Amino acid sequence: MKLRVFLSHTPEMFEGYYGLRALAALAEHAEVIRNPGTSVLTGAALAEAARGCHAIVADRATPGLPETFAAMPELLAFLRVAVDISTINVPAASAAGVLVTRATPGFVDAVVELGLGFMVDLARDVSVMAGTYRAGGLPQGRMGLQLSAARLGIIGYGRIGQRLAEVALALGMRVTVADPFAKVTDPRITQAAFNEVLSDSDIVVCLAISDASTKHLFNAAAFAAMKPGARFINLSRGELVDEVALIAALDSRHISGAAMDVGSALDQRPNPGLAARADVVATPHIGGMTPEAMEHQAMDTVRQIAALARREIPEGAVNPDEAFRLKEFLARTG
Repeated sequence: MKLRVFLSHTPEMFEGYYGLRALAALAEHAEVIRNPGTSVLTGAALAEAARGCHAIVADRATPGLPETFAAMPELLAFLRVAVDISTINVPAASAAGVLVTRATPGFVDAVVELGLGFMVDLARDVSVMAGTYRAGGLPQGRMGLQLSAARLGIIGYGRIGQRLAEVALALGMRVTVADPFAKVTDPRITQAAFNEVLSDSDIVVCLAISDASTKHLFNAAAFAAMKPGARFINLSRGELVDEVALIAALDSRHISGAAMDVGSALDQRPNPGLAARADVVATPHIGGMTPEAMEHQAMDTVRQIAALARREIPEGAVNPDEAFRLKEFLARTG
């Protein structure tokens, strides 16, 4: 029996995060049903659109809700084309016997390159001066921050943090890291406590994990602890930053600028009001939007569907022991 798979991506999300090559590869292993509209589908609406499908391949904007699992008794698996599964109710999926999977991070270089661009922009006021020229004005040149003479503070030393540290060291920067879950072994990198990194860094980059303990990690106290005139960059998740506190730190000029690819708006995009400030550089959650990064994660879901078609538990499975629907399906069709 050939699997039927629902691809939840809207046209915009499909272009940015899946692509024709991955779609063609997916179709080799399953009958693929596309999202018929331009809106993100959730809950019962997602269940109705995906009726009769054995699996849902979901973009990052499509949540995995109990209503969907309950309304689709034929659903075997919910596959997220991203690492982050915070919008998938995994306990509800497990209770319903639905397998949840995630992709591996193929966006490390893409995010690091965007972060490097943010660093250069904030250090030399590139966006401010370019904006003045575009508005017909003549910007005043002013002294910038030379990265090779600056200290970079990295909060969160996962794959992206490690790669960013390598790039910063290649530029001649001094690098300090705070991460209670990681051990830094590179002798060129200093590991320190959170507040110590904040107070010692010219540029602070947030790459911490997002969970209950890190919500508003960057709050009024954190921004107050930063070196006066420092720059702040968020490449992780919007909920890690108290935006009211960030605005206050910018208004007081305690920090001289901020850059962000994430925020409190829909789909983790920056808050438009905050993004409109002259001392803020913002992009609409494009860190992983390169063909290489996109295809890496899309092809992960292709491999996962291929494994299911071979009657195997795929790599990236989050709750394989609770996936009783899949086990029952395999027993019936074996």
